[in-house]
Order: sequence, then C-alpha cells, then structure tokens
Amino acid sequence: MSASPNHTNSNAAIELQAQDLPAHCPNPSMPLWSSHPRVYLDLSHGGAATCPYCGTLYKLAAGTVLKPH
Repeated sequence: MSASPNHTNSNAAIELQAQDLPAHCPNPSMPLWSSHPRVYLDLSHGGAATCPYCGTLYKLAAGTVLKPH
C-alpha cells in the first residue's frame, strides 16, 4: 500500500498499485485495535471503493490497469 491508512476517516484515500490487489480492508498497515472482518473491495467500477465497515477509501493509482483473471 502506497499511502498511510485512513484511520480518521478523512478525505485521504489509500492508493493501490497492481501488486496490492486484490484489495481488502483492513489492510496490513492498520493496527490490530482497529480491525474488523476482512472484506474484499471491487475496484473494477470506477477504480475506487469504500470499506463498508470503517469508511476507508481505496483507489487505484494513476496508470494502474486491472487485468482479468
């Protein structure tokens, strides 16, 4: 993950590179105290997704291309 985690639910987003996919929250850089059940995020529609538990916004970095499985 290339940005700091969004623990305060501000407008900052976590930018993801191709190697960070599949995207999930909580991400590895989040502390254990802020954990919630792991959810996988679908970035294929618009390149961004918000975690339904904590509201953290994840988006693809500019130029990142999603490849089909």
